[in-house]
Amino acid sequence: MATIKTFKAIRPNPEFVIKVASLPYDVMSTKEAKEMVKDNPYSFLHVDRSEIDFVEDVDPHSKKVYEKATQNFNKMLEDKILIQDEQEYFYIYKLNNQIGLACVTKIDEYLDNTIKKHEFTRPDKEDDRVNHFDYCNANTSPIFSTYHQNNDVDKIINKYIDENAPVYDFVSEDEVSHTVWVIKDNYVAQNLVDIFKTIPNLYIADGHHRNASASRVALKRREQNPNFTGAENFNYYLSVLFPDTQLNILDYNRVVTDLNGNTKDEFLMKIGKDFNVIEYNVIDCYSPKKHSEFGMYLEKKWYILEAKLNTIPNDPKDRLDVSVLQNNLLKPILGIDDPRTSERISFIGGIRGLDELVKLVDSGEFKVAFSMYPTEMSELLAIADAGEVMPPKSTWFEPKLRSGLFVYSLKE
Repeated sequence: MATIKTFKAIRPNPEFVIKVASLPYDVMSTKEAKEMVKDNPYSFLHVDRSEIDFVEDVDPHSKKVYEKATQNFNKMLEDKILIQDEQEYFYIYKLNNQIGLACVTKIDEYLDNTIKKHEFTRPDKEDDRVNHFDYCNANTSPIFSTYHQNNDVDKIINKYIDENAPVYDFVSEDEVSHTVWVIKDNYVAQNLVDIFKTIPNLYIADGHHRNASASRVALKRREQNPNFTGAENFNYYLSVLFPDTQLNILDYNRVVTDLNGNTKDEFLMKIGKDFNVIEYNVIDCYSPKKHSEFGMYLEKKWYILEAKLNTIPNDPKDRLDVSVLQNNLLKPILGIDDPRTSERISFIGGIRGLDELVKLVDSGEFKVAFSMYPTEMSELLAIADAGEVMPPKSTWFEPKLRSGLFVYSLKE
């Protein structure tokens, strides 16, 4: 049973919404974030990535950075850039053609796996958001979650959209449309609560670190408040729920700094054990056309790698393309034992395009790049249902939720 709850959103004053709404904090570097907020003091990145407001280089995980985030957040509230609804509501959030429901979900259902995961998290990244949420006393970014499509939910939400005007309707700089409705009809809200009680599970699509961090903040506050009732705000966290049929997963590509001591010829020979290696004699970058196929860019040339049948096991986790590449090439040949912790590998979201791989390798910063076929939604759900986790950086969802459109206060 999935529990959803209304909340008093902190959200932009409509006249500032275009300037406030920002990409998620974890899809850009500090340098990129600074460039994004140039001449825009209202961007929510001043809260989510407050290290950008220091002239000198600063440790983004230092106390003064979290204090700055809190200061910026409170200033936006004081100046009415952000406002808080006086009543609890659900909110409909439409990104292009994807229609989600902004709500809060139960920490306990994350802990008991009613809300299912498909990725491991890194403690250092968790620690960052734990501190950020704790200092701001709010969930500043929502979790991007999904559920098996439900006709009754679709009918209610679509009917509300048809009959009511949105509070926000704008197109962001990356040409994604964002439209938000506030559900002020209590009957509609209760119907949604009741229907979600019949949905067995929710699934984290994007935002595993934020989810884990929100749960750690809740557990910490439960320790500090041993007489907690479960109704306190900290027992819930901010989510936007989308039906699985609407989500779009892009490729999540890999670049590696070196060939692990191999020459180019040695490397290609070793790859040939488990992959058919085909030279791609076309000017364009190579984007894989099917599962078990990979593009590889090495020394200004693209190759097609076709996984041989013996490399594709029956296990649903191990037969994922990201697993096949990891288990048969990245680990045994390039020595990338743990891609979560290795400093020799980086991951490039498909939204950046394959030209980015070429740029990184040609610059000399990386030696070899691999283009991937996108993971499918059915694969993600199957892995989560089996209680398994995918290899890191298996999925890149687009479009991205904008931060700053909904903030969930942990204050009572």
